[in-house]
Amino acid sequence: MEISTTGIEGLLLFKPKVFEDTRGYFYESFREDIWQDAGILAPFVQDNQAYSTFGALRGLHYQTGEKAQAKLVRVILGEVLDVAVDLRSDSPTFGRSFSVVLSGENHLQMYIPRGFAHGYLVRSPEAIFTYKCDNYYSKEHEGGLRYNDPQLNIDWGIDFSKLKVSDKDLKLPYLGDHLPID
Repeated sequence: MEISTTGIEGLLLFKPKVFEDTRGYFYESFREDIWQDAGILAPFVQDNQAYSTFGALRGLHYQTGEKAQAKLVRVILGEVLDVAVDLRSDSPTFGRSFSVVLSGENHLQMYIPRGFAHGYLVRSPEAIFTYKCDNYYSKEHEGGLRYNDPQLNIDWGIDFSKLKVSDKDLKLPYLGDHLPID
């Protein structure tokens, strides 16, 4: 497993060793000892999976307070642009985003620590996105940021008229008006 930093403390990329032959491929998508060696000690307690089609944008979401979540995200099928935004109030990179293409082809995984908003845009005809969480979902603790917040200036790489965004996500606040994560 190859581990890369992103320039934002705690936000890590993982590239597994993939074994391929004429039958297909095999890789270990999660191995607790490797994650612990990378400093990820909290146990994962919930797995989520989403199927989406081209132009679907989900996010930018987060959980607050005692229900904050760290996530380990990956794509099984298709391709997404995955984005994490640092919302830790004491962080020198507060408000900074990081984006990476995750796909069923590149097998990259991103670890997103607690204190980040997260979202992704489907860039392929369809995609299956899956992620592990270290805390259970709580509707009462959910927060979010608007995907097109000019302060964040995220380059989604697509004409906004082609996006499929939920009504809920269209109403999310901008940075500064959002629920504090701490």
